[in-house]
Amino acid sequence: MGENDIRRGSSRILVGASSWSDRSLTHESAWYPKRTMRAAERIAYYTARFPLVEIDSTARFPPTPDVARQWAERTPDGFTIDVQAWSLLTGAATLPDSLWEDLREEVKPELRERRRLYAGHLSAAGMAESWARFEHSLAPLARAGRLGVVLLRYPHWLKPGNTGRTLLATARARLPDYRLAVELQHPGWTAGDACEDTLSMLDEMGLGFVCVDGHAPIDESGDGPAGPVLATSSDVAVVRLYGAGGEWGARYERAEVEAWAPRVLRLAESAAEVHVLFANALRDHAVANAAELITALREATG
Repeated sequence: MGENDIRRGSSRILVGASSWSDRSLTHESAWYPKRTMRAAERIAYYTARFPLVEIDSTARFPPTPDVARQWAERTPDGFTIDVQAWSLLTGAATLPDSLWEDLREEVKPELRERRRLYAGHLSAAGMAESWARFEHSLAPLARAGRLGVVLLRYPHWLKPGNTGRTLLATARARLPDYRLAVELQHPGWTAGDACEDTLSMLDEMGLGFVCVDGHAPIDESGDGPAGPVLATSSDVAVVRLYGAGGEWGARYERAEVEAWAPRVLRLAESAAEVHVLFANALRDHAVANAAELITALREATG
């Protein structure tokens, strides 16, 4: 266990930010001692203060094994890295340039000039190879014991149903050796009685549920949950906080952060690990709030 870890019984609680290299953090805040620090220096500074980070740039461009190897080599033992899945793998709109050049022939000819790429634009062989390459790219992190969970953020239009179930089952089948956690943005997944059905389905598939605060879609029917759904469907509970008052990037007041401490501790009662990620990555908001939550959790756990 690292010195920045927090224990609640047998559960390990990790708190961090959704990025350690976002330009807003490195160039628009004074959190890092110098703006001219090399990447390795920034990583060393960050990992001395937090036990967890989320790499969100991988949602736009899949990483290479060499980059993942550098993350592993530059971080200390016990440090954990959660990685966002590439958008193509979740059915979301994807930048065509993010597809490996040698796989672009797998895109249907009539769709190659589109400004956005979707999974349905590729052949079945092309998608299978994309999954395999993404899995291979994370192998250095997994071998080094750094890989936490692969975060799959599904698009807001994905409603409960056969399409959603198929996408979830495909992720589990294609990434069999990694711990997966899914963020389901459409409110239908957690509205009313559907919430228990969703959690049961994820449990059966071996997928974790991502608890979200802020930046969630509005359920105009009024049937959605009154607040964040605090639940877990696997041995890792994941919480992502987008910003105070539902405004992406907004910094949480200290009292708002402290209110999350007992919620996190409740999640720890039913999970071997709890990952809390501040995704309000505007200037130093995420790292400042993460530090405040660590303090609150330490005080709560003595």
